[in-house]
Amino acid sequence: MLTSQRGITLIGFLIVLALAGFFFLIGAKLLPMYTEFMAVKAAMLQVQNTPGSARLTPEQVWKILDRTFYTSYVDSVQRTDMQLVRQNGYFLRIAYEVRKPLVYNLDVVAKFDHSVELGRTDAE
Repeated sequence: MLTSQRGITLIGFLIVLALAGFFFLIGAKLLPMYTEFMAVKAAMLQVQNTPGSARLTPEQVWKILDRTFYTSYVDSVQRTDMQLVRQNGYFLRIAYEVRKPLVYNLDVVAKFDHSVELGRTDAE
C-alpha cells in the first residue's frame, strides 16, 4: 500500500528560491535609496532649525546641506535639485531622482520630493 507524500519538489523549491532572490535583490537596491532620503530629510530639518533660517541665502543653505550631505554620504542630491520657494513664507524644497541598475537593461527609478518651512513672512 502506497502512502502519499507531502512537500515541495526540487523544481518548486528552485522557483521559490529564485523569487525570493529576486525580491531580495530589489530590496537591496531600494534600501540604500531610502536611507539616503532619510539623511536628506534630516539635513533639511537641520537647516529648518538653524536660527534665522528664513533669512539665509541659497548659497548659505546649500553650504549647510552640503556639509551634512558629506558626513551622511549623500551623493544623489545636486545643487540644482534644491529650491528656495517663497509662498506665505520660505520653503526649502529638494526634488531629485535616483536611478540604479537592477539586472541587465532594467533600472530601478525612485523620485523623491520633500519640503520644509523655513519661516513665515506675515505676523500671525
